[in-house]
Amino acid sequence: MQGIYTVLLLLASNIFMTLAWYGHLKMAEFSWFKALPLIGVIAFSWGIAFFEYCLQVPANRIGFEGNGGPFSLMQLKVIQEVITLVVFVLFSVMAFHMQIRWNHIVAALCLVLAVWFVFGFK
Repeated sequence: MQGIYTVLLLLASNIFMTLAWYGHLKMAEFSWFKALPLIGVIAFSWGIAFFEYCLQVPANRIGFEGNGGPFSLMQLKVIQEVITLVVFVLFSVMAFHMQIRWNHIVAALCLVLAVWFVFGFK
């Protein structure tokens, strides 16, 4: 169960991270947000990023084998990166109507290989 909790917490964490890092680009469509000075946009993003850390830190503590979890440090990082890119792709397609191209698919396959290499050779 620790592995499932870790992945779910990392997924939720990365949703907040993506909103903090890229959500302000979409929010600029609103006049009240566009009028904010840069420091206001940074504060807005930090407010969102707070929740990312509230989820990511427990995910790593629960999932890390040094704390009794099922994942090595390298495995945690690869899981997090894969989740980050999946969440980002979904966000960019839904919020910005980005098109998925062949090179994006090849990059995704490389990530699958990265997961295989990290989990396949212990």
